[in-house]
Amino acid sequence: MAKNFVSNKDETVRMFESDFFEALSKVHFTVPLYIYVPVIAYFLYRTIAIYEMSFVTIISMIFVGIFIWTITEYTLHRFIFHFPAKTKFGKKIHFIFHGVHHDYPSDSKRLVMPPSVSIPLALMFYFLFEAIFGVVYVAPFFVGFIAGYLFYDLTHYAIHHFNMHSKFWLAIKKHHIKHHFENSEKGFGVSSPLWDEIVGTNFPKK
Repeated sequence: MAKNFVSNKDETVRMFESDFFEALSKVHFTVPLYIYVPVIAYFLYRTIAIYEMSFVTIISMIFVGIFIWTITEYTLHRFIFHFPAKTKFGKKIHFIFHGVHHDYPSDSKRLVMPPSVSIPLALMFYFLFEAIFGVVYVAPFFVGFIAGYLFYDLTHYAIHHFNMHSKFWLAIKKHHIKHHFENSEKGFGVSSPLWDEIVGTNFPKK
């Protein structure tokens, strides 16, 4: 059986003929912090200074946002990033979205979402959740949701490039590495194996 190509080096592959689109597909892992920490601060300011919510309400909605992010992370990874492409065009799209990461898992410039993808997604999710929660309660909710996203992005980078020593981080790293090198049809949670355990896509316990 033919093996998939996998590079263990911090190297990249060109995906686009256009230099502009190629540049948009790469990003330093700290860039999401520069973009989304101010977003978190803005919505936290609105929550406290403008809407004057109680402490309990703020914390509750932040935790709801984090919880919904965990579902979003699992769903995006399993059903969007790993959609079963059949056509040549579909396989190209899959490679651009996620296949390149499985071929070059140590490529440091393609381990967090580039702003060209994350910003449109963030806007789409914001307006969706605003329609659900309303303009007031979406503020603390979005703080938690974006915080969950940042934790996911930075955890993903750390898994592939940082040495981890604590049992907690080693467990998360082992879970994701198994997804890469043992079975890519299991282990879709990156920052947490929670939904893999609930849905039944976790790895068998030996």
